[in-house]
Amino acid sequence: MEDRVSRRWLRTTAGTIVPALGAALLLSQGACQKKAPAPDPVAFTQTAMDVAIWGTPIVSVDAMRQAFFRDGGAQYGDVVYWSKPSDWKNQITTPNASVNYVYFNFNTKDGAIVLEMPAAVGAGLFGSLLDAWQVPMVDVGPQGEDQGKGGRYLLLPPGYAQEVPAEYIPVRFETMNGYGAFRAIPEGNSEAAVAAALDLVKKLRLYPLAQAASPPATRFHDVAGVRFDGIVRFDQTFYTSLARMVEEEPVLPRDADMMAMLKSIGIDKGRPFAPDQATQALLAEAAGKARAAFIAKLPGDGTQYWPDRQWRTPSTVGAQSGFTFVTDGKLDVEERGRTYFLACAPPKHPGKASFYLLAYVDSAGQPLAGGKTYRLHVPAQVPAAQFWAATVYDAETAAFIRESPRVEVSSYDPALRKNADGSVDLYFGPQAPAGHESNWAYTAAGKPWFTIFRLYGPQPPLFNMKWQLADIEAIP
Repeated sequence: MEDRVSRRWLRTTAGTIVPALGAALLLSQGACQKKAPAPDPVAFTQTAMDVAIWGTPIVSVDAMRQAFFRDGGAQYGDVVYWSKPSDWKNQITTPNASVNYVYFNFNTKDGAIVLEMPAAVGAGLFGSLLDAWQVPMVDVGPQGEDQGKGGRYLLLPPGYAQEVPAEYIPVRFETMNGYGAFRAIPEGNSEAAVAAALDLVKKLRLYPLAQAASPPATRFHDVAGVRFDGIVRFDQTFYTSLARMVEEEPVLPRDADMMAMLKSIGIDKGRPFAPDQATQALLAEAAGKARAAFIAKLPGDGTQYWPDRQWRTPSTVGAQSGFTFVTDGKLDVEERGRTYFLACAPPKHPGKASFYLLAYVDSAGQPLAGGKTYRLHVPAQVPAAQFWAATVYDAETAAFIRESPRVEVSSYDPALRKNADGSVDLYFGPQAPAGHESNWAYTAAGKPWFTIFRLYGPQPPLFNMKWQLADIEAIP
């Protein structure tokens, strides 16, 4: 029987990978000097599945990068943004539909890069800069190093040894690739407030340090209403993406032994990845199994928030490790994989700005089904100083349900209908119940789904349990 602990944990120093991770390596060192035997399909598929779980964070970054290039029409040095809150066409993992997002990819292989952050005046603009493994390197904006006063961040490539001028905030990366993900927060719902937030976005500057004396203009691409498809495909193309990223990135010490596992499935740094048709079929099966494992485990991930309710908080492993997922010198590969199947762009310093509750099941403990209609009773006086929102996601992709006419219900909506006591009843289903259209979010028949209930500016009644959210109830 497979040792589950050995599948879950990898030591982070070179030469100490747990040898029982998934299937054993298909080729011994001695066998490498001879003609390789045909791989055993079962062992090969298990190894490829373990590789997929390990590689999910960096493949997710590549999927978003390809969307940045392809769908955003952008290139390095450009910035894409959403001039309106997202609809279903923003296909990244678990966004919300109540803020304006800002996103860009960068690559430091040709040298350091300057990011100029404007002072957060008249609006909020904050977020994080993350490496290719989605480890947040620094927070920016009011919650970050510049404290909302603005500043110049210098994004440094691995091994950068030159002196950093005093006017820059240095950010040292271990990877060549990275990305920035920010939120633009208007001071109100008026057109003028939104315009002020978008004007602040356009004060961002991104350019190579080598051009700092005369920096080029930063181009901005509004992708509101554009299908921005940054979701990982768990098929044979997963490994094509992984091979591309492995080729571009230095091998981190913790991953040295993973290179042997990658080689055993055909990914060999410095050589083209060209699996034959039979191998592609095995890879597609393995990627599908990895995705199925994520989907099966996520409903029980994290912690049950109220002892008599189904709502759960996200796993704390990421936040407690600075999203390195390294605990006691070991890398929690499975937890990291699940986290980046579910989400992206965590902050370096999680604060008290928001609180998330997830539900995958109804009040009876049954998985939420797209073909049914459900009700969620939200008690009055929700302890959220800014706003709250209930957002629906496809459980098979962790993204908005494609073609959804309505992905979210939030307290920002002026049409939201309240009960006489100030409480609110929300509805989820393939069709809105008559008279409740403004309080409804869409689910697709035949598709499993889940929701995240977000509270922005959470207040003490949430934490002292004086306010509790009801479970989602199926309507017969």
